[in-house]
Amino acid sequence: MQVADLILPVFAVIVTGWLAGALRYVARDLSDALIHFAYNVAMPALLIVTIAHEPARSLLAWRFLLAFGGGSLICFAIVFASLRAFGGHGLAGAAMQGWAASMTNTGFVALPVLQATYGARAVSPAAIATVFVAVVMFPAAVLMQELDPHGQGGSAFAPGKLARHVILNPMVLSTLAGVAWAAAGVPMPGPVTAYLQILADALTACALFAIGLGVSIEGLSASIGRSAALAAVKLGLMPLIVLGLAIALKLEPLYLIAAVVCAAVPTAKTVYILSGEYRCEETTVAATISLTTLCSIGTLMAWIYVLTRFFPLA
Repeated sequence: MQVADLILPVFAVIVTGWLAGALRYVARDLSDALIHFAYNVAMPALLIVTIAHEPARSLLAWRFLLAFGGGSLICFAIVFASLRAFGGHGLAGAAMQGWAASMTNTGFVALPVLQATYGARAVSPAAIATVFVAVVMFPAAVLMQELDPHGQGGSAFAPGKLARHVILNPMVLSTLAGVAWAAAGVPMPGPVTAYLQILADALTACALFAIGLGVSIEGLSASIGRSAALAAVKLGLMPLIVLGLAIALKLEPLYLIAAVVCAAVPTAKTVYILSGEYRCEETTVAATISLTTLCSIGTLMAWIYVLTRFFPLA
């Protein structure tokens, strides 16, 4: 089966990382170092070298943004409103669980999966989704924590600090650099392209191996019930909503597939970083990230099989 031939090796790398950690062949704490390299070096290199060779207008895919971004925010709103109305949660707690069910790991999972499965042409939509998460969802998550009078943020909200977090984000900077190069219309020199490509080629292996290495099954038992509900929203409901929006907006097949794949990947580790920073729902978020990572091995394969069959690329 062609789809399995494409997808199984990708998830085999994640499983290899998990086995390496479970068997103590590789120390689990090395996951952070691999993620740091992927996030700050390999991913920016891939975004620059790919986007620089694309027309600058390719990032102005408003229908893609409406499908992926709209689906993400709808899922957040569903979870947030439900917890506020029926769960008795405060602003910060309801918001953090809402982000756990809607903030997607585009950079470390969706981007390498799309690149490995569909090639360089799938990097641009993945970059758009990654920037949306970094520029829209991450600042919104910080803002809602800061605005909770009973949370850790309180009245210490600093707009300048938030702006620096967004502007200096490596994903945002590298995307802007690639767009600027493409807009300038200047061909990228061969040695520069080769240099960036060497770094970019390390992304898939580092990111996927690190995801598997960081999964802890033991951490799931602490909050399995609530995390299972959030994982169902993240891996089941969110891709369905995005698919519906993508069909309604008449996205071309590659962008439709990319939007759904970006929606169907695990919860972003950024949510756990935020939960730790604000000491809010840490156990639930950690368990949700582990559960979505484990379950996505099967669910994402199913989504890609369905998408490839019913929305074939030209």
